[in-house]
Amino acid sequence: QVHLVESGGGSVQSGGSLRLSCALSGHTDSRYCLAWFRQSPGKEREGVAVINNDGTINYADSVKGRFTISQDISKNTLNLEMNNLKPEDTAMYYCAADRHPLANWNDASGYNYWGQGTQVTVSS
Repeated sequence: QVHLVESGGGSVQSGGSLRLSCALSGHTDSRYCLAWFRQSPGKEREGVAVINNDGTINYADSVKGRFTISQDISKNTLNLEMNNLKPEDTAMYYCAADRHPLANWNDASGYNYWGQGTQVTVSS
């Protein structure tokens, strides 16, 4: 069992930065894939970034060069550094974990463990 709790959301102006954190507890050894997803009203949940269980990292094209995903093993947290934020980044952000997600890392149905979400709002 894995328990995930996000924090760090808020409201910023376009071009600003935010850092999200996800506290991990339970059986969260290195064999888990850890990911950030987001969902805005009326849209499907979309993958933002993932640390795969082999250590490789993937980003959605829309956030490449602006967002950075990282894991702090000592603090048992998953982080998402978000820079140059845009209004279209406005969404509820969730962290997710699974030992064996689907081949498409950004398919939300492949993750069994989810946090409760943290809201990010970017104004123009």
